[in-house]
Amino acid sequence: MSNKVIKATGRSVEGKGASRRLRHAGKIPAIVYGGTAAPQPVLLDQEKIWVASQNEWFYSTILDLDVDGKVESVLLRDMQRHPYKQIIMHLDFMRVNQKEVLRASVPLHFINEDISPAGKNADVIIMKELVQVEVSCLPKDLPENLQVDLSELELGDIIHLSKIQLPEGVEIPSLALGAEHDVAVVVARKGRVEAEPEVADEEATDAEVPATKAEKDAE
Repeated sequence: MSNKVIKATGRSVEGKGASRRLRHAGKIPAIVYGGTAAPQPVLLDQEKIWVASQNEWFYSTILDLDVDGKVESVLLRDMQRHPYKQIIMHLDFMRVNQKEVLRASVPLHFINEDISPAGKNADVIIMKELVQVEVSCLPKDLPENLQVDLSELELGDIIHLSKIQLPEGVEIPSLALGAEHDVAVVVARKGRVEAEPEVADEEATDAEVPATKAEKDAE
């Protein structure tokens, strides 16, 4: 886990009208909540946060949120985007207690697909059923991502959730709920099906030829 610093300023004015004016001014209204402290409304710079939001770490790592010089450890919990403009409408950050186990979704990185037997076979489709997974761990152990090695993947293989290699101190809570929660992460299946020859049509065509010839001979 690496330290990523996000700068913010406190805000005292709330409401839809105020938030609209802030967005026009290039700011993002946000809220910081959790822990023993009261929820705190803050402001962030739209341009800087938009750039940060293009990185995977923004969604899956513990962030150092600097609010007017006071730094808190937080985790992004929700982001509201404009439906068609490149604008972030609102952000929710949750305070993180370094001594308490948390749950967070981390992205899956699929590696070595191109060198796998399935990846080399043009007739095989490699289906990635999940792109992220929820883990539980202490904040210090939270990984930026989890790697899924596909180097030995062959046609017909299925990689289940339980086969993902986890760093020390990291667990997947859903696996404790029973075998039915050990879902497929990757499936390699046949993708190209050869068309069957239309034998019946060919036989019908062949059968029609002599009959036609016989009719012509009769004329």
